[in-house]
Amino acid sequence: MNKIKTTHVGSLPRSKKLSEMLFRKDKNELFDQGELDKIIEEDVNKIVKKQIDIGIDIISDGEMSKISYATYVKDRLHGFSGESVRRAPKDLDDFPSYKEKIAKSGGTPTYTRPCCTADLKIKDTKSLTKDIINLKSALKKNNHPQGFINSASPGVISNFLPNKFYKNDDDYLEALSKMMKTEYDEITKNDLLLQIDCPDLALARHMTFKNVSDEEFLVRAEKQIECLNEAIKDIDASKLRMHICWGNYEGPHIHDIGLEKILPIALKANIQTYLIEASNPRHAHEWKVFENIKLPNDKVIVPGVIDSTSNFVEHEELVKNRIIQYSKVIDKNQLMAGSDCGFSTFAGFGNVDENIVYKKFESLVAGAELASNAI
Repeated sequence: MNKIKTTHVGSLPRSKKLSEMLFRKDKNELFDQGELDKIIEEDVNKIVKKQIDIGIDIISDGEMSKISYATYVKDRLHGFSGESVRRAPKDLDDFPSYKEKIAKSGGTPTYTRPCCTADLKIKDTKSLTKDIINLKSALKKNNHPQGFINSASPGVISNFLPNKFYKNDDDYLEALSKMMKTEYDEITKNDLLLQIDCPDLALARHMTFKNVSDEEFLVRAEKQIECLNEAIKDIDASKLRMHICWGNYEGPHIHDIGLEKILPIALKANIQTYLIEASNPRHAHEWKVFENIKLPNDKVIVPGVIDSTSNFVEHEELVKNRIIQYSKVIDKNQLMAGSDCGFSTFAGFGNVDENIVYKKFESLVAGAELASNAI
């Protein structure tokens, strides 16, 4: 049997204690760094063991140390200050009553999102070193061979932490690329896989760039891939993963740009593995894209076969069927199984109950095993 491996997008629910400390840090309130480091180390060990016990093949540190997948960068680089204007996705603008309902329910995280207001410089390398040590140590304790750490792409940083300093956004992207190269290189030099999170290739279309045409947005996406490739030029593609995301929120998503438009650009990245949303109702049909876009032999696709915004636990037979559907358009050797998105994109926030997350993982593993036997 040629096994279909399992993985997921990265972020996992943080404990209440950890989330509270991360928010105190984010708001520049008093907190004990030593205590925070200890909690992060303990929680990484716990969630690594959970993933391994369930049977996930390629696991993560759950992004335990980060307030969010993109804005954590403000703590690692000099050059950010103030607060940026929040842009709501276009589909939520279309339904103001629903947008208001989300806000009233506390579903919108209130974390710091500054602007770039000065020349970017490295500020903190210790946080990354701690992340690497924590994950490698947990992998060693559990005798597990493969893990990955998430990093923000230059493009998504520019979307969440907008430019107020550089001459233009191209210059800002290039500066971010130079800064993030250090992080990307360090992770992969330590025998860990690097996942670069790229909502800038999808979510940004109906959020940051909602007032431009698809054609104009795709020109921007080309520039983002160009800058990303510059940042990863010294890394073997086999060590790299990319996550493409239309926004990890329950909403109408009626303005999501189609995968068929962005995939040809994304495939230009010097990256082997691509994680895409494939189970939610807006993107479950997009396996058909691979009927017309031939996947290069050196690329791997990881469709999300479990949803990250619903507390429904997918039946293992459904997971199997979703994988089999993809196997009809992608060679089995270029296919893995994963989740649509992370389960805690922002610390302390996420629709799915922590315990249900791991029940979903159980279905992911069981379904992948059934598919492996069936294909």
